[in-house]
Amino acid sequence: MQTPASFDYERATSVEGAIASLARLGPEARVIAGGHSLLPMMKLRLAQPEHLIDINDLEAELSYIRDEGGEIAIGALTRHVDLLKSELLAQHFPVFRDAEEVIADPVVRNRGTIGGSLCQADPAEDLSAVCTAVKAKAVIRGTDGQRVVPMDEFHVAPYMTAVNDGELLTEIRLPLFPGAGSAHEKVERRAGDWAIAAASAAVWVDRSTIHDVGIGLSAVGLTTVHLKRAEELLRGKPPSEELFQQAGQVASEDCSPMADGRGPVDYKRHLAGVLTKRALSRATARALKQEA
Repeated sequence: MQTPASFDYERATSVEGAIASLARLGPEARVIAGGHSLLPMMKLRLAQPEHLIDINDLEAELSYIRDEGGEIAIGALTRHVDLLKSELLAQHFPVFRDAEEVIADPVVRNRGTIGGSLCQADPAEDLSAVCTAVKAKAVIRGTDGQRVVPMDEFHVAPYMTAVNDGELLTEIRLPLFPGAGSAHEKVERRAGDWAIAAASAAVWVDRSTIHDVGIGLSAVGLTTVHLKRAEELLRGKPPSEELFQQAGQVASEDCSPMADGRGPVDYKRHLAGVLTKRALSRATARALKQEA
């Protein structure tokens, strides 16, 4: 089946209007922006929403990347291409440019959005690992106001998030701290494909010591894998290749990949470890201004 089930279509004219429509229409309503994840699922009838609320006219409210003093705010309707080209993000979080350079193709990047990527909650999706690594927080608005959810609590299960019925993801916030460096590493079968495995790392270095660190993995678990045990191993220690090798070993142990057409379990565990080590090395080199 390659034809979606019937649905009603509504084009939102404001964020408040979109939220009101979501609250009124209930759990059978879905938001559409780029549509590159939702529409293929609808064609296969893996998703059959009764109502689609189009938010593409809300760029004035939901499409931006700006420094708000102490954090960078990204509107949920910000396109992949804007994340790729943003000099502000490249300066503070180069991991976004790393990831965007290997996400899909220009057609997808021109229309797809960060909000859509995060809300799809595909375990192989790159930006969820990126946001986990940089300790991002998601701003979710509903009729009762807004709440701020850390990435650890945002993805609750495969293809399920903390965004409830009647709510809308509106913004992603990235905290700014000195001594930061970040990087994304990915292995894929062909350019622009879903990852076989991918790793995002962010480190914050203070006086030649890893003050804090974040690591997220894609495609090697039922959801994005947050490597908390590896982070604990790294905090408070001077960076070294030996230390990163140990963190990579923890990554191999703590992920939970499944065998599929992209590779067997042992291969994916191996990749998770290698990519974690590479991402940590590049992120640290950037934090220390030593990248070749």
